[in-house]
Amino acid sequence: MPPVTLEDLLRGMTAPSAPALARNLPDGRVQCFACGHRCRIGEGHQGVCRVRFVEKGTLQRPQGYVGALACDPIEKKPFYHAFPARDALTFGMLGCDFRCAYCQNWVTSQVLRDDDAIAPPRRASPEDLVRAALDLGAPVVASSYNEPLITADWAVEVFELARRKGLTCAFISNGNGTPEVLEYLTPHVDLYKVDLKGFTDRAYRDLGGKLSNVLDTIRRLKELGFWVEIVTLIIPGFNDDPGELGALADFLVSVDPDMPWHITAFHPDYKMTDRDRTPARTLIDAYEIGRARGLRYVYPGNAPGQVGDREDTFCPDCGERLIHRRGFLVLENRMRGGRCPKCSGRIPGVWEESPPPRTLGNGRPKPVAIR
Repeated sequence: MPPVTLEDLLRGMTAPSAPALARNLPDGRVQCFACGHRCRIGEGHQGVCRVRFVEKGTLQRPQGYVGALACDPIEKKPFYHAFPARDALTFGMLGCDFRCAYCQNWVTSQVLRDDDAIAPPRRASPEDLVRAALDLGAPVVASSYNEPLITADWAVEVFELARRKGLTCAFISNGNGTPEVLEYLTPHVDLYKVDLKGFTDRAYRDLGGKLSNVLDTIRRLKELGFWVEIVTLIIPGFNDDPGELGALADFLVSVDPDMPWHITAFHPDYKMTDRDRTPARTLIDAYEIGRARGLRYVYPGNAPGQVGDREDTFCPDCGERLIHRRGFLVLENRMRGGRCPKCSGRIPGVWEESPPPRTLGNGRPKPVAIR
């Protein structure tokens, strides 16, 4: 008898797709709307993501497991304008619709494409995950590690229960969405991080996507009322050209100048080990570009203590320092109900009325028990 493959195992943990994300076509195929590829899938075949497939004329999607699970600071997601100094219970499944050579979550995202990636699925229910978040005092439940759009139906199962228990729900995504999947997520997701990987279509084609899809997603997320933060991993020789960064910042300003932009440092990983780490000077230059173009909140990341006070949040009206950070650690939080304590100016974000004044831990992950 042939050995059981990972794909065989995952096919036993599936359920029919949400109707909003599938459409039967006249030629017998089924079109999937979970991500921007909009795959037209024939009987017995998979989409680009390799986790959504058609069986007996029905689009199937993942259910009932996690490929990664952690409880760690929300600053790590990163969200800087939502629940500072608090933890997020973060779960992921397996698979991705992109193929980024520098992926830092490649063990889960590329497991179905790369034999060196090993991330066995672990059975879990929405009740398991929500109970873990409550036990650990995490006010946020987030879907990440793989690309959550391709497993959106499962995330919604978790989020429906999480919201009933008073938790806030978040997506950490590459932004390769469709109008259908974003409208499907709207009642269930509060916070949405988009990884805007650069600002040229050529680069996006190399990664397996299209820039226009991601830009459309960012615009639509704001129109639908999500709280959105943007991350760009600055990679030497790939997307660090000042002109490209300026064009990217101009786009973000055109959508919302109050939308935080995280510019984070690259370190060699996965299949991109042929270049150096991003220098702190490059992050500072990108910060200055974003601020000069009109973005009010720009945050260098992955370089704690190397970028001066640029990791901190300041009131744009009076200049008062509101949140003092070092890496994922919040050293001081002076926000009260979303306002500056000095001038009472409102700071955009998702804030607690009475937040903890200092970090609740050491910035490290907490062990998560599923029972």
